Amino acid sequence: MGMNVGSSGAKSADPEPMMEMNMTPLIDVMLVLIIMMIITIPKQNHSVNLNMPVGNPPPPTKEPVVITIDVDFDGTILWDNQPVPDRATLEAKLANVAAQPDQPEVHMRPNKLVEYKVVAGVMAAAQRIGVTKIGMVGNEQFQ
Repeated sequence: MGMNVGSSGAKSADPEPMMEMNMTPLIDVMLVLIIMMIITIPKQNHSVNLNMPVGNPPPPTKEPVVITIDVDFDGTILWDNQPVPDRATLEAKLANVAAQPDQPEVHMRPNKLVEYKVVAGVMAAAQRIGVTKIGMVGNEQFQ
């Protein structure tokens, strides 16, 4: 960039228009906008919220009741080794579990070859109905 001081000859009536755009104000505005954008972006929090117990719980006075739900490779659902004929029966059994004041533990054991949508459907039904004590067992087969 050069600086145009003027012509060395005689004075003219009309000065020549400046052909270069002054970029300094444009850069200043862009820097301010970038700083404002950085300040206003919310902090990303990649955490999983867990409901952890507080303090030491009292020792259990009795063994918990355990219900086992097996999902076979073809999508067959077994409730304590008894086949469940349809989805409505499964949801009725889950509703019975959710209605108990001291819910039994539900252990879900999917087969390695079963489609994920079957397992996810059972877990979603349990969550929707209100079963709170559900866990996955037999995960060593997936390693």
